[in-house]
Amino acid sequence: MLLLAAAFLVAFVLLLYMVSPLISPKPLALPGAHVVDKLLQAKKEIEMHSINDKQVVLCISVDVSQDYNQVENVIKQAQEKLGPVDMLVNCAGMAMSGKFEDLEVSTFERLMSINYLGSVYPSRAVITTMKERRVGRIVFVSSQAGQLGLFGFTAYSASKFAIRGLAEALQMEVKPYNVYITVAYPPDTDTPGFAEENRTKPLETRLISETTSVCKPEQVAKQIVKDAIQGNFNSSLGSDGYMLSALTCGMAPVTSITEGLQQVVTMGLFRTIALFYLGSFDSIVRRCMMQREKSEIADKTA
Repeated sequence: MLLLAAAFLVAFVLLLYMVSPLISPKPLALPGAHVVDKLLQAKKEIEMHSINDKQVVLCISVDVSQDYNQVENVIKQAQEKLGPVDMLVNCAGMAMSGKFEDLEVSTFERLMSINYLGSVYPSRAVITTMKERRVGRIVFVSSQAGQLGLFGFTAYSASKFAIRGLAEALQMEVKPYNVYITVAYPPDTDTPGFAEENRTKPLETRLISETTSVCKPEQVAKQIVKDAIQGNFNSSLGSDGYMLSALTCGMAPVTSITEGLQQVVTMGLFRTIALFYLGSFDSIVRRCMMQREKSEIADKTA
């Protein structure tokens, strides 16, 4: 009986996608992409990897989180020199952690401004041209903390969750124009920003983060570019990333029938594994609380 039900479910999903307008996007051709980067050192490194003399690396500095008109003007300048944008990668962001009641209200405002509006403004500035040309890719760099809320990340996770909502709604709008959105959910990555973040992490947050390994920036960047070129909506790295993406897929777009079926088949198993993870995280939080209370009692009686 169970086998019959499973077979019926698989057949139903296949039929659903066969009659739907779901079409896997064609890979985006980027034979000699121009790059806009604000760091001169990064500019030199990028130029070392140019594949021909016609490629141009242009640096323009702008705060993408404050003034939309300024962002729009800067992107217009870049397009006048380099041509229209084929792929936009929104990777401006920062992380600040702390217990909810300890974080200043300005921290919530700052993170939402940088992590969310810092992706809205550049995307808004290029989307019209992409739709007119019927080609384009927009990448939003979220975080695994944008899939799972963790202790200490009430401000950070909220700003990263917002990116997913933006991406899902925007993908539905632009898909008929052959423009595809990719949301990247990288794990902890060995960057200067991550090192700075670790300086102020609460103990609970740090212990939870240490349950997974830290990835190299090169690994993350290669995976994001690969998924964006292929037009994949979701970009994750490693087994934990794959499991999180399957668990949190919800009503997110899928790129292929295979991806949808994998999510259906693995959901139950991954949810079971996730319950053990959540139990472990809760245990860490409780232990830290108990240790803190013991320390406070010892200080009072000393």
